[in-house]
Amino acid sequence: MVEALFVSNMILWLVIVLLSILVFALTRQVGILHERVAPAGALQPTTGPKVGELTKNIQVTSLQGESIEIGGASKDGLASLILFISPTCPVCKTLVPTAKSLVRSESERLRLTFGSDGEDPEQHKNYVEDLDIGTCPYFLSQSVGMYYQVSKLPFAVLIDASGTLQSKGLVNTREHLESLIESMDLGIATVQEYVSTQLDSADLDYETSGVEKPS
Repeated sequence: MVEALFVSNMILWLVIVLLSILVFALTRQVGILHERVAPAGALQPTTGPKVGELTKNIQVTSLQGESIEIGGASKDGLASLILFISPTCPVCKTLVPTAKSLVRSESERLRLTFGSDGEDPEQHKNYVEDLDIGTCPYFLSQSVGMYYQVSKLPFAVLIDASGTLQSKGLVNTREHLESLIESMDLGIATVQEYVSTQLDSADLDYETSGVEKPS
């Protein structure tokens, strides 16, 4: 009886050790896969102003009754993140708090403006109140949406203080929004472009060094 108990305990400990080794191996593989998977950036359209181009200054009036400038050089030295949203867009409602939080952390260099092209100001005023974004400029303008070729929502445009378009694209998550700022900081059109460049550079290093590239 004692011998059977001893053998069963040894088997249990052996199983535990094997499971621990498997968990460690899986954790390592997940880490490797995480490093290899490229970050998901905002989906950038090919139409409209190109990244790196100076944007046109468009005068609009916000729902709050203030005259604001969309595009062009800013007078206060801040970059502008313009987020196009709509009361009929469910994703927009979930993304707005994320955008507010992100810009709040970047408030020393970035301002947040909301835009839409609806024809019912009252509906949008209720929308602004519902989302608690009354402190941010909110404008209605079809011309601005057409200029930036906004076809799907939510759509974001990032313009630096000089009026240069730094990044733009369809955004659904905080990661997408952050990718716009990363693109501006890195001086690239998209994060995907940067990752592709880094991978090409790594491949070249392996080729010139003669070291076999790991699979």
